[in-house]
Amino acid sequence: QVQLVESGGGLVQAGGSLRLSCAASGNIFSFRVMGWYRQAPGKQRELVATITSSGTTNYADSVKGRFTISRDNPKNTVYLQMNSPKPEDTAVYYCNLAMGIYSYWGRGTQVTVSS
Repeated sequence: QVQLVESGGGLVQAGGSLRLSCAASGNIFSFRVMGWYRQAPGKQRELVATITSSGTTNYADSVKGRFTISRDNPKNTVYLQMNSPKPEDTAVYYCNLAMGIYSYWGRGTQVTVSS
């Protein structure tokens, strides 16, 4: 069983910064991909960024240059540094851990960006 716990969400002004954290616990294999997804009201869940256990990253075009994903492998923790957020970044942000055919989700953390 794997558990993911997100933290760091909240209200931030446009142009500010915010950092999300996601700590994973449980039976975690050495090779895994961790990432952040988001879902705004009335929209489908979408990819924000992912990072492999070796450090390869992937970003949605909408956040490139503004958001940075990183991870601490010994701590099984992934971070999302959100710089210069925009009101359109407002959403519930979900942490995801993928290991082979298995995919786990956190409960989500609300991020609201005020203009």
